[in-house]
Amino acid sequence: MLASLSIRELLDPRAVLVPLKAVDRQGVLDELCDALGGTGAVSDVVQIKKAVWEREQQRSTGIGEGLAFPHGKCGSVVRPAIAVGRPSVPMDFGAIDRRPIRLIVLLASPPDRISDHIQVLHLISRIFSDAATRERICLAPDPVTLRTELLAAESAFAARGA
Repeated sequence: MLASLSIRELLDPRAVLVPLKAVDRQGVLDELCDALGGTGAVSDVVQIKKAVWEREQQRSTGIGEGLAFPHGKCGSVVRPAIAVGRPSVPMDFGAIDRRPIRLIVLLASPPDRISDHIQVLHLISRIFSDAATRERICLAPDPVTLRTELLAAESAFAARGA
C-alpha cells in the first residue's frame, strides 16, 4: 500500500547521484541500477538493468520538462526503491517534448507489487508537476540537497492533501 511507502523510505541517500558519470541513456540507467544494488534493494543488478532497459526500449520514459522516470519490475528487487540522478549536462533521452533530460528518477519494484509501483510513479509525477518544485530539485548542487528538496516537496504535497 502507498500509505506505507514514502520517498524517505524509497530513496536511500546512496542512490542519489549528482552528477551522474555516464553520458548516454543506457549508461545512466545502468549507473542508477548499480546504485540500487549498493543499497541492498536489488539482489541481482544485471537482472534489474535488463528489466529497466527492456522497458525503456518499448517507449522512452522521458516525459518532458527535463524529466525521465524509467522503471522496471523483476524478481531480484527486494523492495520498491528509487534512485535519482542528474547528468553532468542535460542529455538526450528521447523525451516526448524532444528537450534534454536534466533529472532521472528510476523506480524498481518486485513483480508482485504492481499497485505500489503505479502509485509511486503517480506520486513522483505529481511532485514534479509543480514547475518551481521541479526547478529546485533539478538545480540541487549535491546529493544531500537534492534528497532534502525531494523530501520537502513530498511533505508539501502531502500537506496540501493532493
